[in-house]
Amino acid sequence: MSGRGAGRQPKYQRIAADLRVAIEAGTYGPGERLPGENDLMAAHGVARMTARQALGVLQAEGVVEARKGAGVFVREFRPIRIRRLGVERLARAQWGEGRSVWETDVSGRALAVDSVEVGEEDAAPVVAGVLELADGDRVCVRRRRYTLDGRPVLLAASHFSAGLVAGTAITRPDTGPGGAYARLAELGRAPVRFREEVRSRMPTGDEAAALALPAGIPVMLVVRTAFDAGGVAVEVNDMVLDSSAYVLEYGFDA
Repeated sequence: MSGRGAGRQPKYQRIAADLRVAIEAGTYGPGERLPGENDLMAAHGVARMTARQALGVLQAEGVVEARKGAGVFVREFRPIRIRRLGVERLARAQWGEGRSVWETDVSGRALAVDSVEVGEEDAAPVVAGVLELADGDRVCVRRRRYTLDGRPVLLAASHFSAGLVAGTAITRPDTGPGGAYARLAELGRAPVRFREEVRSRMPTGDEAAALALPAGIPVMLVVRTAFDAGGVAVEVNDMVLDSSAYVLEYGFDA
């Protein structure tokens, strides 16, 4: 940004930008306390409200968190970098050998599923259309919450044709080695192609509570559809991601 552009910014935004640069440079590391309101007032010659707004900007971005009675601290979390177009993360060589597709994303960090709910439901119209269900057909839905290093980062709801997966481990909390994709392969319906759609919005109240999101943090929505060799959709996976916890990396040839 040019000096002229920066000069037009409100003071609180300029202070927030300076603090953000200091955090990115490592001046304030994860878990370290930022200068308080009094410190910012003295250093920048601003009113308390301006200092408070500057810290509020960083809180809304998910960069820092306020601890009651202690101050504002840099959030202690390393973002998850996912190479969305890296074929290895969804390749059969991954789940076909009994590994979770999520292992590629987290590079050995402590990933856990701390909540699993499985049941049959009426299919939402959009899901029914993608899975090419007939009127009255139901879906088996697997809802999970994933935590990384002890922090909730992702909610996932996988939808399958209930008729297709009836009697398989997909209908149980533990799907076994390789997960649901390995079970689909055993049915002769292994995924061979995937499509992902990405968008963002503010979370619902339930999503914010489940992901322990501070006020003002949006979520990323990733809808992944898995197709078998015949081009028929076998899974629709709706994922809700804490936007401050993820970096989605896309690589492609010119």
